[in-house]
Amino acid sequence: MGTLEIRKPAPRAGKARAVPSRPATHYESGRRPSGGIPRRSAGLGIAVVCRFRRKRLAATELGESPWGGKARVSKERKPGSDPTPDGRSVNDPEASRRWSLCIIRTVPNKDKASPLVSELPFAAGVSLAVFALYAATLAPRVLYYAPENFDSAHLQVVAYVLGIPSFTGYPTYAMLSHLFTYIPFGEVAWRVNLASAVFGAAAVGVLFFVCRKIGAGRFGSAVGAFAFGVGATVWSQAVIAEVYTLHVLFMSLFILALLAWRDGRRSGVLIIAAFLGGLAMTNHLTSIFLLPSAILFVFVVDRSKMFDAKLVLKSAGAFLFGLSPYLYLPVRASMEPPLVDAGPGGNPATLSGFLDLVSGGDFKGAMFVFGPVELVERLGLYAGHLIGNLNPALLILSLVGVFVVWRRDAAVVVLLGAVHFLNLGYALEYDIEDLEIYFVPTYLALCVFLSVGAGSSVRWVEARFTSVRLARLAGVAVAVAVLASVPFAYASADRSGDYLGREIVEAAAEGTRPDSTVLYHGRTLHYMQIVEGRRKDIALEDPFYTEDWVERAEDALGRGPVYVLYPGATNTRLYREAGYELLPVREDMLYEVVERR
Repeated sequence: MGTLEIRKPAPRAGKARAVPSRPATHYESGRRPSGGIPRRSAGLGIAVVCRFRRKRLAATELGESPWGGKARVSKERKPGSDPTPDGRSVNDPEASRRWSLCIIRTVPNKDKASPLVSELPFAAGVSLAVFALYAATLAPRVLYYAPENFDSAHLQVVAYVLGIPSFTGYPTYAMLSHLFTYIPFGEVAWRVNLASAVFGAAAVGVLFFVCRKIGAGRFGSAVGAFAFGVGATVWSQAVIAEVYTLHVLFMSLFILALLAWRDGRRSGVLIIAAFLGGLAMTNHLTSIFLLPSAILFVFVVDRSKMFDAKLVLKSAGAFLFGLSPYLYLPVRASMEPPLVDAGPGGNPATLSGFLDLVSGGDFKGAMFVFGPVELVERLGLYAGHLIGNLNPALLILSLVGVFVVWRRDAAVVVLLGAVHFLNLGYALEYDIEDLEIYFVPTYLALCVFLSVGAGSSVRWVEARFTSVRLARLAGVAVAVAVLASVPFAYASADRSGDYLGREIVEAAAEGTRPDSTVLYHGRTLHYMQIVEGRRKDIALEDPFYTEDWVERAEDALGRGPVYVLYPGATNTRLYREAGYELLPVREDMLYEVVERR
């Protein structure tokens, strides 16, 4: 319980007023009267009795504005309306204010509502609004290999059978998305797609708390979190089976834990952050950039923690424990599940195969490949994607937020700046086709600053023009700037009518003869066989990486009919040069390979 602190206001100049004599209370004498209540209980009683009077102050002098910061003193409050310790009425607003603050300080911290609990309805509201948009645009069926969703069909199958995804293994995603396959309604592919929507909406809710932690008001926090959730790239990943919404969820939780540690300086919270950092890496390898960001943040906030050997060892242990989902890869691979994607190193049940898989497999050759001149050109590419996700008005507010946060909380700028630039540098050096997805962490950092910039701008309008009405109009303008991007993002991310994957499955299931071979890439037909249990007589082969399409077709023709799914212009030419024709079974989709006569 807080200490009861009573301050008597200084006497006013002028004619003294007669005050009737009265005995000193036990609060003033420091004695506990016989048969009385304990002093701590008495102090708490005063706090409870005065809560009604305090409630009005909390909405005026001490209350928080929805834009962030403290609200102005109410002009309707009458001087002398608050009692002083000796029961008199003082016509001095400052004296009354001091007494009110004194009473508020008697309320013990344990009686105060948790900030997370009090903000939960607002965070949930923003999260549910974003989730409604994701659900309305969610891909309804099995997906396919295409630039907008390279690995989605593959991940849909992996989630169902608890297989091993390609590239870095994604063990945490595989296990968590598998839980969604037990939903008792909807196609399995839809359930796995739904997992991405849930992870994305949860990330938006956590991001709201992050914004509140750095001082943004509820309005600004809602703006920042919502703007991130409806960004075109984030939205596109939330409606298909992909790992990136879970990636930003772990990032948001990690940043929130660091900010919570900074506020309370409890070592246990820092250890939790270390665990989350390790866990995030088991979902996506780029989470490794969270570690140097956290080290810089801890150094700026309290560098003595860097030399606390006990804390460092506990944090390292928690980080290693967070990496424990990686054990899924060798254990599950040893069980020989239906779908295991081994990298160049071989089976992940072996040490060499495991290390090769978790370090990026055959994609390691695409990392850090550009020189300084090329990086400048790729910065222009990033600028284009950035404007496509945060329109110019929101970018300006983000810059305002950086300036405001830097002046009052430089440690946060160090943390988010490191997250932003480390991820940006890696993305610019990565030679990959779906590069825009790797820019998402930079958008997250900018949207946190956006929350502060939005609230600060509205407060500046209110202070500059002393008009609540203009402040509200400024708030509406900010909201319009956020909502203006929604129609474009909705149109580009909407997959609610995408049934191409189902059409591919039906074309192969109904258009091929028994005991045939289908050459294709993308796992859509694996979904047909493994998840749906259909046409298991078909042999599926993927020459995508070996590029021996003609050789495989020639070998398979000795066993039965051979079909090619989406051969493309290059393979069509190669087949013709080798003396084969492609007869359309379904135009522009499925073709049968036959010898030319």
